[in-house]
Amino acid sequence: MPMPASRTAQHATSSPSIEVPAAAPSGEAESELPHSITAPIAQIDAYVSQYLDSTGLPENLVAAVRYALLGPGKRMRPLLVWHSCRAAGGEGTSALPAAAALELVHAFSLVHDDLPGLDNDDLRRGRPTLHRHTSEAMAILAGDAMLTLAMRVLVDKVAGEGLAGALVRELTEATAAMIAGQVFDTLGGFPRDGARELDAEHRLELIHHNKTGALIRASCRMGALCGLGDPSPDLTNPVLVALSTYSDSIGLMFQIVDDLLDVTQTTAHLGKKSGKDQDAGKLTYPGVFGIERSRQEVQRLHDQAIAAIAPLPESADPLRRLCSYMAVRSK
Repeated sequence: MPMPASRTAQHATSSPSIEVPAAAPSGEAESELPHSITAPIAQIDAYVSQYLDSTGLPENLVAAVRYALLGPGKRMRPLLVWHSCRAAGGEGTSALPAAAALELVHAFSLVHDDLPGLDNDDLRRGRPTLHRHTSEAMAILAGDAMLTLAMRVLVDKVAGEGLAGALVRELTEATAAMIAGQVFDTLGGFPRDGARELDAEHRLELIHHNKTGALIRASCRMGALCGLGDPSPDLTNPVLVALSTYSDSIGLMFQIVDDLLDVTQTTAHLGKKSGKDQDAGKLTYPGVFGIERSRQEVQRLHDQAIAAIAPLPESADPLRRLCSYMAVRSK
C-alpha cells in the first residue's frame, strides 16, 4: 500500500508538548478517548464471549476465564489490533480473531503475574485477582486455557493458512519475549555485554521491551497483517514497517507511564496496588532516571511514534489519538 505524500507533509511537523501528569487530573487534562475510537470494544468483547461459549470447556473454567478476560479494562491491545488493521486499509472486523488472541494472552499474563509465586497481588482492575476470586489452582488453569485458546482462535477463525501462520508466529514470538521479560524482571538471568554485565539502563530497557513492549508490537503488526489481507504477507511492506516502529515506541512509553503511575498514584485510583515495584526493589524508570527524566522520555517516545506513522492515511488517526492518550493516562 503506497503512503500518500500529502499525509506525510501534514503529519511530519513536530508534535506538541504533552503533559505527563504527576497525579490524577482533576478535570479533562487527560481526556477520555472518543467513542469513535473505543466503539470496537463492544464488538470485540461480544466476539470473545461467543468464542468462549463455543469451546466446550468446563463451565467453572469458562467462568474463571470470563472473569479475567471480560472484566473492567482499557482493552488497549485489541484496540491497537483493530485500528492498525484500519490504518493498513482493512475492515476492523477482519481483525477480530487477532484482537481476541491478543487479549487472551494479555489476560493470561495478568492472571499468572498476580499469583503468589510472582507478584502475589490481591487486586486487579479494581476487584479481587482471579486466584483470590476463585483459587490458586483455578487461576493457574484459567491462565493455561487462555494461552491455548489464543492460538486456537487464530487457527479456527482466520481465513487462509498463510495469514493464520503469520499471525500465530507473531503472537508466539511476542509471548515468548513477554515471558523472558518477566524472567528478567523477577529472576534475573540477563545476557552479558561481552565480559561485562549490562548496566541498569540497558537491563531496564531489556525488561520493558520484552515484558510490555512485545505484545504491543504484536498488536500493531497482527492488525496490519489482517488489514493488508495478503495470504502470504510481505514483511517488508512499508505500512507494516511504519506500524512496527510506532509500536516499539508506544510499547516502551506505555511501561514508563506505568512506572510513573506506580509511584505517583494511589491504590484506590489505579485499581491495583501502587508502589509495589519500588517495594520489591525492581528496576523502574523513575528509580533509575528519576521522575522528571522519565517524563521527558515519555515525550520523546510519543513524538517518535507520531513521526513513524506520519506517512499513513487518515485511517491512522485513531492510532495517533491512542498514542497521545497512552502518554497522559492516569490509570
